[in-house]
Amino acid sequence: MLDLLALGGRVEALRRERGLTLARLAEAAEVSVSMLSSVERGLKAPTVTVLARIADGLGVPLPALVARPEDGRVLVRRAADQDTVEEPGGWRRTILTPVVPGVNFEWIRSTLPPGCDAGAFPAYAPGSHEFVAVASGTLRLTVAGQVLDLGPGDSVYFAADAVHAYANPGAEPCVYHVAALIMRSRGRAP
Repeated sequence: MLDLLALGGRVEALRRERGLTLARLAEAAEVSVSMLSSVERGLKAPTVTVLARIADGLGVPLPALVARPEDGRVLVRRAADQDTVEEPGGWRRTILTPVVPGVNFEWIRSTLPPGCDAGAFPAYAPGSHEFVAVASGTLRLTVAGQVLDLGPGDSVYFAADAVHAYANPGAEPCVYHVAALIMRSRGRAP
């Protein structure tokens, strides 16, 4: 029997990993936003046709949506399968971690070109955490108004229930990694 909540969690995790809104995935999958929302919340049992469309919209094989998490205790995400998001200003984020339904953890490699300001991000829910490690360049991290300049090899932890921002004030590209335990999703700050 298909666990609708687990299925919904897998669909939502894959959608968020790819940086897709409900509307964008619904359009790509050729299903309604309300159907997709109901599937993600575990409220509707989708037909095989709807599941296949959602899988196509996410760019994954159908079994990736319906396989039970305990079927694979080890998940590998090959470099070729990692999603890279190109943001305005040349900022690039690569999501390194496999999607594990029900686990709100992300490990991301980011590159900020010289002088790039990635902008502010609203707070996650209480209990969220971020760890940042700088590989190269200079990272200016602002957390709740506190400004920290970090260099190669520096790392920092912060409770991610505060507005935070990333920028590269230096003349060289900045490469850094973020490990985040996210208690709920959030959007970009206005």
